[in-house]
Amino acid sequence: MRTFGVEEELLIVDPVTGAPLARADALLARLNPAGAALHRDAGFSFELKLEQIETQTVPCLDHAGMLREIRRGRALADRAARADGARVAALATSPLTAATHTTPQPRYQTMQERFGVTVQDQLTCGLHVHTFVESPEEGVAVMDRIRDKLAVLIALSANSPFWNGAETGFESYRTQAWNRWPGAGPSMIFGSLPVYRGVLRRLLDSGVLVDEGMVYFDVRLCRHHPTVEVRVADVCLRAEDTALIAVLVRALVESAGRDWHDGVEPSPVPTVLLRMAAWQASNCGLRGELLDFGGFRPAPARDVVEALVDYVAPVLDEQGELELVRAGVHRIFEQGTGAAEQRSVREAQLETGAPDDGGMGAAVAHAVRATQGERAGRAAGAAGPVPELLPVRQH
Repeated sequence: MRTFGVEEELLIVDPVTGAPLARADALLARLNPAGAALHRDAGFSFELKLEQIETQTVPCLDHAGMLREIRRGRALADRAARADGARVAALATSPLTAATHTTPQPRYQTMQERFGVTVQDQLTCGLHVHTFVESPEEGVAVMDRIRDKLAVLIALSANSPFWNGAETGFESYRTQAWNRWPGAGPSMIFGSLPVYRGVLRRLLDSGVLVDEGMVYFDVRLCRHHPTVEVRVADVCLRAEDTALIAVLVRALVESAGRDWHDGVEPSPVPTVLLRMAAWQASNCGLRGELLDFGGFRPAPARDVVEALVDYVAPVLDEQGELELVRAGVHRIFEQGTGAAEQRSVREAQLETGAPDDGGMGAAVAHAVRATQGERAGRAAGAAGPVPELLPVRQH
């Protein structure tokens, strides 16, 4: 069974107003006490903005272990935030307008100078799923064979309906903001590792990107670990949804690896169609139609999601995860994605009056509770016991 792990980017927010707070440096100082032994596979790190922090799980073997790790990372990050007068929220974009602050590291400062307003506006939080591959060659083969199915994960994880204090009309507006980067989005079919590396060299030789880390393909080979990294999903409001996405990604990787070994060629879908599928998923989420990953024609979202589960069902069944995935998908359709939850909370707030923030603060307050699995009535400062601290991983 392939190991897998996730990275979650969390928003740091004011517990009263819900506005983003530039406190990543303070949180990471608390999460990395002097003399702590570093763990190479798990921990916390800076991201592009000081208003966010990234958590990383250790490699896991099953859904239960993954869910424990996700909850643990969220609880630890929130404990550090509370000690500094803040909270963390699994929101893919901030509902409230706020000035952002680029992390003062040389690489990020270079990006700020090079890409200007794209960096200034880029307060977005994603979910990245890493899955073990036997070799870089297998990794490229997997990338070629899952590229046509990744838009479904955008719809399932959609958790960013608001941007700068406004309703966007999108379920995953983070996808729109993120794809302003020149190296982001779906990639071509590479066919082999030399071709993949050759494309990377040409991208870097173009002088547009600062470094290889800015090759933000929807799925890419990890530079530091023997994994493929799927990067399309919003950070999910609920830990259960994160674990579900991770399990689906691992099953996709395993299914694609088997297809490669069996000589099954990747589906020759033009990259422009993949961009259309991602846009549609970002816009409609699970509310309407998605592009199916067979003919890339409109189909009800539930049908497309269920087709994805059916595609990976043999692998999920072998790993004892098929029923929990079907149940998880059903739950998301019944209770809604994070985007639907945010909208519902805001609308309920607006019905009680006309708050100055347009109900956005209530959406953030709900997200803070949901991030920790708290019930709506639980005190905002009472997150309960959490495990021992993990160290910071700088990267």
